[in-house]
Amino acid sequence: MDEVRYERAGPVARVTIDRPERRNALSFAALRELDDALGRARADEDVRVVVLTGAGDRAFCTGADLSGVTGAPAGSAHDARGLFPALFRSLWTLGKPTIARVRGYALAGGFGLALACDLVVAADDAVFGTPEIDVGLWPFMISVPLLRAMSPKQALDLMMTGRRVDALEASALGFVNRVVPVAELDTTVDELATVLSSKSPLIMRWGRESFYRVLDMAADDALAYLHAMLSVTSTSEDAAEGVAAFAEKRAPRWTGR
Repeated sequence: MDEVRYERAGPVARVTIDRPERRNALSFAALRELDDALGRARADEDVRVVVLTGAGDRAFCTGADLSGVTGAPAGSAHDARGLFPALFRSLWTLGKPTIARVRGYALAGGFGLALACDLVVAADDAVFGTPEIDVGLWPFMISVPLLRAMSPKQALDLMMTGRRVDALEASALGFVNRVVPVAELDTTVDELATVLSSKSPLIMRWGRESFYRVLDMAADDALAYLHAMLSVTSTSEDAAEGVAAFAEKRAPRWTGR
């Protein structure tokens, strides 16, 4: 991979957009490499958590690299832009928890990419926004992750004004889970990844899948589905082990079955 780095340390895979000279803006090649990296993490049974971040200290990701997408034939450009929603789907169906580690700018598509992760940990120098309106565009591609992470009115405010939001306001709006000083960012991300990786991988996968499925369901359909999932989960070996470990006052030994 030329524009994305993939590293694994124990149960945690780190995927890094490695274009700091472009503030980690996404070329079509980078989008493909990101999707490949997620596929690699999905296929590795030893990976329990994926951390997504950007290289350097200036930006998580500033969205599409406009210099790399102009001038292409309309049809091929349209098809290539489909890599963005495909990447969101890959994140949501990964089967493993994902953490966005954000320093500096997370703008436009980069903002959507962060919010497509399960959890967002931001340094206090992080800045979020949808500046597309200022260049005669609209943040179509990231509408779904934004609407899943905050109220529709808040999302529309950001989309229509193009204004930027610092980490503290992002936390108040509800789309950032933790805000920490820059010096504590990596420690906080590592501690959170450790907590997530200590859970049953089976129950984590089923739980994540149910969370994202019910977001788009009618209430009655969601309740019926969740009722069924509770019964299925209760028959798993990991559920039995968790209950036994609780009763015996010891740490559970997960088998993923």
